[in-house]
Amino acid sequence: MVERSMERAEFESLVADALDGIPAEFAPYLHNVAVVIEDEPAPGLLRDLGLDTQRHTLYGVYQGVPLHSRPHDFAGHLPDHITIFAGPLLRRYRTPAELRRQVQTTVIHEIAHFFGLDDAHIRRLGY
Repeated sequence: MVERSMERAEFESLVADALDGIPAEFAPYLHNVAVVIEDEPAPGLLRDLGLDTQRHTLYGVYQGVPLHSRPHDFAGHLPDHITIFAGPLLRRYRTPAELRRQVQTTVIHEIAHFFGLDDAHIRRLGY
């Protein structure tokens, strides 16, 4: 599939818009979560996550300790990370509307992992 052309700043704007759309009541919990954009997942990441590289495409990943799993004295840890992968999204979603919608879905999906939801629960919610 041919990759859709988009300037990096335009893609960053899509991610920023998705983050801006997060309800205000969740924002205080996200202050120590770094959201970064990478072109592609690192080689082997899908395998490390237990995903079949022939059947799965990775649009984003949450790495950290989910909020509900933290002890009350949780401190001194590196920030949690949400990584959004531009390449797979740009290759798959052809129209600006489709791409915007999937970036929003991906950002919400990864934030849901931060709050402790598993993939099955997130899918039931439509993300």
